[in-house]
Amino acid sequence: MKTLFALGVWCLLFVLCWPLAILALLLWPLVWLLSLPFRLVGITFSAVFAFLRALFMLPARLLGGRAAAA
Repeated sequence: MKTLFALGVWCLLFVLCWPLAILALLLWPLVWLLSLPFRLVGITFSAVFAFLRALFMLPARLLGGRAAAA
């Protein structure tokens, strides 16, 4: 659904201002490549925090504590 919406917005932009739409189409791979390291850092931090949470909750789980409602 998100892809369909993006395609519709791009078609509207193409009708209103086609040079800007072509420029956006050509620059999109560059923007994606530049954002890739930030996504990897985000995934890494998410994994580290999930590991730390599991590590700190381990004693409570071993002692029979109830799981927190998610």
